[in-house]
Formats: sequence, structure tokens, C-alpha cells
Amino acid sequence: MNENSHKGEELKGKAKTVAGKATGDTGLEAEGKADQVQAEGKQAGDKVKDTVHGIKDSVKDSSDD
Repeated sequence: MNENSHKGEELKGKAKTVAGKATGDTGLEAEGKADQVQAEGKQAGDKVKDTVHGIKDSVKDSSDD
């Protein structure tokens, strides 16, 4: 998955949270919060991967000199 799909998951979780609060459905609210946390974790993982790839590319470029 990519960053955009994780953001979509986060927004879906927010929608569930709001719907759960509006209807008094604590289960739906909790499910929405869990979806948000999971999506945020995936986004953080993607950022780590991007950083590692950036460092790897920098090291590769500097060794080519």
C-alpha cells in the first residue's frame, strides 16, 4: 500500500468515529479510533522506509565520487 491509501484508511476511521459518536454507538466509535491508529502506524512505517531509501541513495551517490 502507499501513503495515499493509508491516508484514506485514516479518513475512513475518522468517519466511523464521528458516526459512532453521533449515534451513540461506542463500538463503531472504538473501531474508528482503532482504524485511525493503524493507518497512522502504517504512514509512520512508510516514512521510515522513505528515510532509509534516501540514506541508502545518499551513501551510494557519495561512494560513486
